[in-house]
Parts: sequence; C-alpha cells; structure tokens
Amino acid sequence: MDTGTVTADAAGTWTLGDLTVNRMGLGAMRLTMTADGGPSDRGRAVGVLRRAVELGVNHIDTASFYFSALRSANELINTALAPYPEDLVIATKVGPGKDASGEWLPLARPEQLRGQVEENLRQLGRDHLDLVYLRQAGLESVAEHFGALAELREAGLIRQLGISNVRPHHLPQAQAVAPVVSVQNAYGLGYRPRHDQFLRDCAAQGVAYVPFFSLATTGREAGASGVEDAEVRAVAAERGVSPVQVRLAWTLGRSPNVLAIPGTGDPDHLVANVAAGALRLTDGDLARLEAVHRRGE
Repeated sequence: MDTGTVTADAAGTWTLGDLTVNRMGLGAMRLTMTADGGPSDRGRAVGVLRRAVELGVNHIDTASFYFSALRSANELINTALAPYPEDLVIATKVGPGKDASGEWLPLARPEQLRGQVEENLRQLGRDHLDLVYLRQAGLESVAEHFGALAELREAGLIRQLGISNVRPHHLPQAQAVAPVVSVQNAYGLGYRPRHDQFLRDCAAQGVAYVPFFSLATTGREAGASGVEDAEVRAVAAERGVSPVQVRLAWTLGRSPNVLAIPGTGDPDHLVANVAAGALRLTDGDLARLEAVHRRGE
C-alpha cells in the first residue's frame, strides 16, 4: 500500500448532528508524552497535528486532562492549528479531572461541568466546543450530569453532545435529555466483544460509535510494547501492511457509524494510520479476525 498518497477521506465520512467528519481521525492524548511517560517533543507534536490536517483529518479528540509534565494536548492543538480550519471538528471530554500534579480528582459534580467546559474553551481558544462528551465513571444514571451539559448547549457553548465510558442503558437516559450524536467507549479487535451489540444498536439509531483503545493487545497498545496476536500478524503479512493497520481497518469495517481516533506522536505512524482507511479486508480476512475477536475478554 502506498501510504504517502492516502488521505483521511479514504475511510468515508459520518455526520455528527450538523458536523461532517472523515471517519479516520486523531486522538490527541499521545501528543503529550513519549512511550515511556516522559514529556513529548513540542515541535514534533505540533508537526504531527499540522500533518494530520494536511492529510485530511478533520476530527481530533482531546481533553483538558490530557497533559504531561510539560505538555497540554489542548494547548498544542491551539498552537498548531489556530486559526482553525472551518471543517475541523474538535471533540473533548468532561467529567474527569486532574490536579496540577496530574493526580486524578473525583468525577465532577453536575454544577462543576461548566467550569470544565470553560477550561477547554480557554485552552483551545474557542468561543464554543464542537462536540463534548460526558465521560462518566460509576454513575448508575447520567441524566443529571448530561442535563448540565444540555443547558450549556442551549447557551451556545457546545454544539453537539456525546457520552463516553458508558454502558448500554446510559444511552436512552441521555437521549431523554438531549440528542446524543456519539458514544465513545473502549473497544477493538479482541477487546470487549461484549460491546458488539451496543455498537449495532448505536448504528441503528444513527449514533456514531468512537472506539478508544482500539489498538489494544494484551492490555497494551499495539506497536508499543504489546504482544500481537499471531493471526493478526499473519493477515498483515499477507496484505503487505502492519498489524496496526489491520486493526484500524477492522475497526472501521465493523459499521459505517464507527469513527477511528488512533493516537500517535510519530509522523510516520500518523501517515500509516491514515492509510489504513483505504485498506479493505476480504471476507476471508474478516473470518479469521472474527475468531480473534471472539477470544477477547
């Protein structure tokens, strides 16, 4: 596969309410740190963001709590891309938070969410946020928290709403409050196959499904220090691509409503990830990979 000429539109598009994005996007968390947890190189991270836009990526996923000792994902995005392209959709998340030392804080209360939204606005240099996810942790009902975000949407601070880290029963709870354009959950080849039906239910309702950790292998990210499944390696070798590209192509192939947001701070990996949007797995490939998926937790 000639990775140098493939752009993000090769994966097709999806509409998030009134926002159309290419299905191959970029997750910003890995821009802030190296694989060993140290601070990333600022110039390289800025370069990756600019290269992503050049390659047609118009969906970037971030959060104010994506930061390392020296780097903030939102600040990097602002530096690299402002003034922002008109078609660029920046999705962010609220609910969790970290203190200045990077330690996790308790999940925000509904009345604290406005402060988190405003923090993202300041860091990104925006007067509104394109897409905001309520990322829940331990809530039986998301209605009250989601209601607080719906009020901010009515006030014009947020354009579209989504929910993250949720179970299937959370979706109708949120939908009863305000429209939900996307669900963001941990999911991937061989990772949480129990969410297959939830993905299909979202598709039936026109709700995007945005997997994070879609490159998971044995609890780690493929291409880093994870141990890749032999069948995935075999399919990759036969197709002349990398295992990461196979995983991304499988993810996109699950349903037209699936949006990929692989994270990387490496410009070469970015090009290869985007190129995976043009990879079409055969029925034989998919049958072999389905067996891998079914073995997942």
